[in-house]
Amino acid sequence: MKTGAKILVESLQREGTEIIFGYPGGVVLPIYDELYDSSLRHILVRHEQAAAHAADGYARASGRVGVCLATSGPGACNLVTGIATAYMDSIPIVALTGQVPTNLLGNDAFQESDITGITLPITKHNYLVKNTADLSRTIQEAFYIAGTGRPGPVLVDIPKDVSTTSVKDVPVPEKVELRGYNPTYHGHKRQIEKALQLIAQAERPIIYAGGGVILSNASAELIRIATELGIPITTTLMGIGAIPGDHPLNLGMLGMHGTEYANFAITECDLLFAIGVRFDDRVTGKTDTFAANAKIIHIDVDPAEIGKNKRVDIPIVGDVKAVLTDMLNCLKKSGAHDAWIKKIQHWKQHHPLKCPDDGGLHPQYIIRQMSELLLGDAIIVSEVGQNQMWTAQHFSFKHPRTWITSGGLGTMGYGLPAAMGAHFARPDLPVFDVAGDGSIQMNIQEFGTIAAENIPVKIAILNNRFLGMVRQWQE
Repeated sequence: MKTGAKILVESLQREGTEIIFGYPGGVVLPIYDELYDSSLRHILVRHEQAAAHAADGYARASGRVGVCLATSGPGACNLVTGIATAYMDSIPIVALTGQVPTNLLGNDAFQESDITGITLPITKHNYLVKNTADLSRTIQEAFYIAGTGRPGPVLVDIPKDVSTTSVKDVPVPEKVELRGYNPTYHGHKRQIEKALQLIAQAERPIIYAGGGVILSNASAELIRIATELGIPITTTLMGIGAIPGDHPLNLGMLGMHGTEYANFAITECDLLFAIGVRFDDRVTGKTDTFAANAKIIHIDVDPAEIGKNKRVDIPIVGDVKAVLTDMLNCLKKSGAHDAWIKKIQHWKQHHPLKCPDDGGLHPQYIIRQMSELLLGDAIIVSEVGQNQMWTAQHFSFKHPRTWITSGGLGTMGYGLPAAMGAHFARPDLPVFDVAGDGSIQMNIQEFGTIAAENIPVKIAILNNRFLGMVRQWQE
C-alpha cells in the first residue's frame, strides 16, 4: 500500500523530474514529507509566482518539463501569472497544487479556490484528482500533454485526502493514449511539394522564424535550409538564437522593436516562409499591410495558429523539425538571389542598429560589451521593458535556448526567478539576468532564494529611474 503523496513523488521520478520549485502550505504537507525522503531536489522560493517562473526558465533552458508546487487557495492563485506566461510562450510546465479534502470541495472551505476553473483558459489541460488510484496515470498524462504537440502548461490539483489515502500499486500504461489528442508531426507530402515549388519560383524570399523553431530543436535544420536556398532569416523575439547573430543570412528581429532592414525586407519580399510563428501583433502591425505582396507558406504544429491572424497560401501542419527535415530530403537546387541579398546588405549598411557613441555608459553599450565578453557562451535572461528590447537587439546570440524572456504575456518580474530555473537546467553555463529598476522589484524577494541556495546568477540592473517603456509610450 502506498499513500497518494508517495505515488505522486514516484510518478514524478518516473517522468525524469529532478528538481521542483515550490512553497509549502497545509494541504501539501503530506507531499513535502515524501519529498523530504526522496532524491528530488526542492528549491524553496519566496513567492509562488517565482516557482512558476523558475519552472518555466528551467524548461526553456533544458527543453524538459519544469515542475512547480504550491498549496491551495492563495498559494495556487499566486501561480496564475507564471502559468499564463508559460501558456502564451508555449512552455512545458506541470504545476502541482494542493486542494482542500474532497468532502469540502465547493463549500468555501479555508483556503479553497477553484484553481482548475481559474486556470482553464491559461493551461493546455488541467486535472482535479478525486481518486488516489488515478494519480499516477494523471501525472503521466500531464507530462505527456505538456511536452508533446504544441507544448504548454498543465495543472494537476490534488486534494489533501487524495495525498493521504493509501491504495495498492496501480500499474501505469507503457504508452499514453488520449482520445482526441493526436498531434501531427509530419506535414502532408503534397503541401511540402507545393511549398518547395513556390520557394523555387521566388525572387525575394524571406524566412520568418519564431519560437516554434526553438521549441522543436530545429535550429540546425533551419540554418541548413536557409543556407542551401540562400534565403535570409528574420526572427521574432521568441525565435532569437535559432540562427547565430553573426550569420550572414541573419537579419535580426523584425516588428515593432526590430531592425529597419528586417522590416524593409518583409515589406518587399515576394515569398514569406513562416516557420513556428503566430503572426503576433507586435510583429505584423496591421496584418493587411504585413508582407502584402508576398505568397505565404506557414509551418506550425498547432493547426489553430494557421490562418488565425493572417491568410496563408500554403499551410503545413506539423512539427517544425520534422517538416524541415522532410523538406531537406526533397530539396532541389534553387536559383540564386544575389540581387535580393545585395539589396538587403545595402539596407544593413545604411540603417544599422544604433548605439550612442558619446562616451556615456548607455544600456546598449553595456549589452554590446556583455556580448563581446561572453562570446555567446552564456544564458541571457531578461525582465520586460526597454531592458528586454535592448538585449534582444544588441546581444549577439550564438545558440538556441540561451535567450530566455517573457514574450507573449510580457511579464515584469519574470527574469530573476527564470534565471534561477535556467541555472539549475544548465549549471555548466553562466546565467545573466538583464533587468530594469522597475521590473527587478516585482520579484525582488527571490534574492533570498539566490542567497539561501547559493545560486550564481549575475544581475545587470539598467537603472534609468523610471519605467522606461511606459514613459516611451507616454511620450
